[in-house]
Amino acid sequence: MNKLVKSLLVAAAFSLSAGASSAYAQDEAKSLDQLLELVKENRAASQRINAQREAEFTSERADKQALLNDAKRQLANEKARGERLQAQFAENEIALANKEQELQNALGTLGEIVGVARGAASDTIGRIATSIVSAQYPGREDVLETIAEAKEVPTIAELEELWLAWLTEMKESGKVVTFNSDVTLLDGSTENRDVTRIGVFNLISQGEYFNYNDAAEEIQPLGRQPEGYVLATVEAFEDTETGYEGLYIDPARGQILNLATQKATLEERYHQGGTVGYVITVALIVGFLIAIYKFITLGIEGAKMRAQLKNTANPSDKNALGRILKVYQENKTADTENLELKLDEAILRETPSIESGVNIIKILAAIAPLLGLLGTVVGMIGTFQSITLFGTGDPKIMAGDISMALVTTALGLIAALPLILVHAIVASRAKSIVHVLDEQAAGIVAAHAEKKE
Repeated sequence: MNKLVKSLLVAAAFSLSAGASSAYAQDEAKSLDQLLELVKENRAASQRINAQREAEFTSERADKQALLNDAKRQLANEKARGERLQAQFAENEIALANKEQELQNALGTLGEIVGVARGAASDTIGRIATSIVSAQYPGREDVLETIAEAKEVPTIAELEELWLAWLTEMKESGKVVTFNSDVTLLDGSTENRDVTRIGVFNLISQGEYFNYNDAAEEIQPLGRQPEGYVLATVEAFEDTETGYEGLYIDPARGQILNLATQKATLEERYHQGGTVGYVITVALIVGFLIAIYKFITLGIEGAKMRAQLKNTANPSDKNALGRILKVYQENKTADTENLELKLDEAILRETPSIESGVNIIKILAAIAPLLGLLGTVVGMIGTFQSITLFGTGDPKIMAGDISMALVTTALGLIAALPLILVHAIVASRAKSIVHVLDEQAAGIVAAHAEKKE
C-alpha cells in the first residue's frame, strides 16, 4: 500500500514538475531548486486538502451513525407499539364479543320482534307501494322502509304505523271512492280530474281505465283502452247516482287490463290478412251488391207480375208475365203445339234477365275460400323464408306471416258463408218468378187446348 502511494506521489511530482518546467520555461526560470520548491508546495497543499477531506468524512460518518441509531431506536419503539396494539385489539375483540353476548341476552325475545317487524315491513312495502290506494294516500311506504332497513328495535310509533298500513289497505279494499288528483295523459301533459277508485282493483275517470305508476307515483291512462262493451260499463257506472251498476274490474290489479290492451283489435286482425284479405273483402262486397240489386229487381218484377195476375185481360210490356200473355194474344188462332212452342220461346227470352247475376254470386262464394287458401299458402311461404333467414329463435319474426295465413283463411270462410246464403235466397226468388211464368204458360196451353177440342 505504501509503495502504491509512493508511486502515485512520484507520478504527481513528475506531472507537477513537467507543468512547472513549462511555466518556468515561459518565465525563463529553469533551475532545479525552483522546481523542487514548487513540488514541495504542491505536496503540502495536497496533504492539506486530503486532511480536510478525511476530517469531513469522519464528521459525516459520525452523523450517519447517529441517524442509524435513531432509526433503529424508532423501529424498536414501533415494534413495541405494534405488539401493544395487537394485544389491545385482541382484548377488545374479546370484550366486544362479550358485550354482544350480553346484548343478545339482554334483548331476549326483542330480537325476534325486530326480525318479525323487518320481515313484515319488507313484505308489506311491495304491496303498499304498488297498490292503487297509494294514488289517493301517497307516501305510506316511507315508514315501512325505515322499519325494514333498521337494525335497532322498532319503536311503538313505528309498529303502529305498520299496523295502520295493513288496516288502511284492508279498509280501502272494500270502498268505492272518488277523489281529486293530477292525471298524466299519454301526450305527457297533466290534468286535474276526479278519479274513482274501485277498491284495490281499478281506477276510472271520464269513461276510461287508468293505472297507478308506483315508480313515478303518477296516475296514467292505459296505452290503449279495452273494447267498447267494457268501456260502456264504465260510462254507465259513472252516470249512476243511486242503486247498483255492473262494472268490469281487474282482480289482478291492472295486469289483466294491460294484457287485454296488447290484444289485436278486429281491425288490426283484418289488416293482417294483407292483399289477399283485401281481395276477399272486395269479392264479398261485390257479391252483396249484386245480391242487393237482384233483391230489388226481382222484388219489383214479382210485384208487377202479381199485379198482372189480377188483370190478365190487359197484358203489359213492363213485366215478364205481361209479355208472355201478349204472345198468347198474338197467337190465339195457332194450334196447341205452335202456341206451346211460342210460349216456351217467350219464357226462354225472359229467363236470362231474371237469373242474371245469380251465378256470379255463386262463383264469388266459391272463390272466397280459395282465396283464403291462397293467403294461407302465401303466409306459410313467408314463414318458412323467415325461418330460413333468422331461424326459430324469435317467434315474433314468424308471427306476421302466420297471422296472415290464418286470417286469410278465416276471411275466406267468413265471406263464403253469407254469399252462399244470399245466393240461395236470390236463386230461390228467381226460380219462383220463372215458376210463375211456367205455370201461367202451362195454364194458357191447357185452356187453349180445351177450346180447340
